[in-house]
Amino acid sequence: MLDPKKVRLGICPIGWSNDDMWDLGDENTFQQCISEMKLAGFDGCEVGHKYPEDKKVLKHMLDARNLTIASKWFSSFLVDKPYEETEAEFIKELEYLSYVGATAINVSEQSGSIQGMLDKRVLKDKRVMTDEEWTRFCDGLNKLGKLSMEKYGIRTCFHHHMGTVCQTVEETTRLMENTDPKYVFLCFDTGHFTFAGEDPVAMLEKFADRVGHVHLKNMRMPIVDKVKAEDWSFLKAVREGAFTVPGDPDGCVEFDKVFDLLDKAGYTGWIMVEAEQDPAKANPFEYAKMGREYITAHTGLGGEVVLKK
Repeated sequence: MLDPKKVRLGICPIGWSNDDMWDLGDENTFQQCISEMKLAGFDGCEVGHKYPEDKKVLKHMLDARNLTIASKWFSSFLVDKPYEETEAEFIKELEYLSYVGATAINVSEQSGSIQGMLDKRVLKDKRVMTDEEWTRFCDGLNKLGKLSMEKYGIRTCFHHHMGTVCQTVEETTRLMENTDPKYVFLCFDTGHFTFAGEDPVAMLEKFADRVGHVHLKNMRMPIVDKVKAEDWSFLKAVREGAFTVPGDPDGCVEFDKVFDLLDKAGYTGWIMVEAEQDPAKANPFEYAKMGREYITAHTGLGGEVVLKK
């Protein structure tokens, strides 16, 4: 059982409104989203595209619901752009996140990313970096991580992601082995490793002490099999329902092993339910409850809320 004094339970808004395809969930408002998050029993969330840009407005609306921001996505371009450009944008996000009480920033390298391209096969068309690009990438991450930790006390957590230059276990391992553990952490995502054909448990066994933030996704493997067979894009896979929440019987991820490894490693930080789905097909509030109830039953987190089925 994870220690609720060290581990907090949150959920991402991407189940209510998709950040890559804005038509998915366009009907769901920001206030509806955060109100349903709290009603479902979560303590915090990440930042989505409908959230107020004014950090004071955001904090006021979250405080009214006793919610806090855990982290936010950050698109880095360390490979293809001058480091200084990425750092300038990074600092803006850190100022925002520091004000709203976040503990992590989730960095995803978007140089050459195909995750948002409908005409690219997510499992076959991704970019592969050269050795020189790897060096520039890891050196840049070390600089960002040092900045975020020493000035803001915020963890730089790298988010391995389908369709990007860091997708596989091999690539994520190379990243971890060539960055400073004091400054660069792993945003461990069960779904993206599973989607990539990797074993998330094996990866967690290797790098549990480097995990700074956790995304819990479940995977519908019959959909992933179609992605492979029919060469779908990442966005088509999302629309067709590749991802779902912990506790969904359609999913395949072994979360108990993940919880056990995090507990044994003494993990401190946020565990986030993050499952991008079409909200017209998967009601966000109902799936949020499903995920929260499953995690509570298996870890004790969020146990103070009891919702009727």
